[in-house]
Amino acid sequence: MARVVGGRCEHAFVTEGSFLHADLDSFYASVAQRDDPALRGRPVAVGGGIVLAASYEAKACGVRTAMSGRVARRLCPGLIEVPPAFTAYVEASRAVFEVFRDITPVVEGISIDEAFLDVGGLARLSGAPSRIGATLRRRVKAEVGLPISVGIASSKFLAKVASAASKPDGLLSVPVGEELSFLHPLPIEALWGVGKVTSARLHDRGIATIGALAALERDTLVSIVGRAGGQHLHALSHGLDPRRVETGHRRRSVGAQRAIGRGRHTGEELDATLISLVDKVTRRMRSGDAIGRTFVLRLRFDDMTRVTRSCTIRRGTAGTDAWLAAGRALLGDAMPMIVDRGVTLIGISITGLDGADTEQLELPFDPREPSRLDGALDAVREKFGSSAITRGVLVGRAEGFSAPQLDAPLRR
Repeated sequence: MARVVGGRCEHAFVTEGSFLHADLDSFYASVAQRDDPALRGRPVAVGGGIVLAASYEAKACGVRTAMSGRVARRLCPGLIEVPPAFTAYVEASRAVFEVFRDITPVVEGISIDEAFLDVGGLARLSGAPSRIGATLRRRVKAEVGLPISVGIASSKFLAKVASAASKPDGLLSVPVGEELSFLHPLPIEALWGVGKVTSARLHDRGIATIGALAALERDTLVSIVGRAGGQHLHALSHGLDPRRVETGHRRRSVGAQRAIGRGRHTGEELDATLISLVDKVTRRMRSGDAIGRTFVLRLRFDDMTRVTRSCTIRRGTAGTDAWLAAGRALLGDAMPMIVDRGVTLIGISITGLDGADTEQLELPFDPREPSRLDGALDAVREKFGSSAITRGVLVGRAEGFSAPQLDAPLRR
């Protein structure tokens, strides 16, 4: 089995599946610990009368989701209870999903804190699935400040089981051909559809592992748990799950973000980061024949607080220059806050996406071709790679920027 913990692969050179299941660790509690440094490393429960989420420190004491607060406090006398902050959860989820969609367009969200991703076909561009999973974990930690576990396998079901087995804060890849060796020693409760009632029925017959369940004839299993449940569990116990990752709906936004680290950053450096992000996002819009109407700027400050600013333009476009002008205006307006509080992450998104052919044209403009320069640059990058040609201001700059003070004005 290929297991990656903290970005280190313990066993490489395996044939891997293309399905990833990414699941944020103790999401609500992790957001609370991220936003309040005093809570880090301490047992935390989110909720009041009922525990909505527990940190791993609290789980170590036996605290579990849906447990009453009274029972949780008895199990963990040092438990710190915090109220839910749903606005923060939505914002964090949105930022994480932007990382997902920046890695692959084939993303199926199944809750606010988890998703399936299909990375098939990305080997030449991004490397093996385990490398992509490690990159995903690193980016979510750096850009959103949250731990996330990733499972990789040849099916969605196995990827989800692998992500659960990798927790907390790990990555586990199930090699192709070794699915049953991984699956069969696990308890039957790891199967989708095995709740308390089904679990009790199977345990009453001495069936405790998935391997033991797989050894049953299908008709025998059907006689125990019913036809639909029996067929379902029989297939899963043999590693059979033909489902694909379903994106479900047309994307209404596209975005990118970059963590730039703590410390003082000059206006020139922040502008260079903005240029890089706008270049990336508008190139993706043009490749998808999409235009947008609203520019959203997100900033994360040194104290982990966040602010969002947006503006809407009159006509939809995918032109780099138009969106760069919008982004610079918003960034310029936010400079007093940046100077006062410091900034550790810049994110942008362009929303209100629609097909380029839906815009009412104002001659002589064509929204599918914002400028000949944009089209020429896109063609060069598509043929020779994204780094084949770049803006002069970005030459030699790393992913993050740092400088002793913030004194240079933004380039207009």
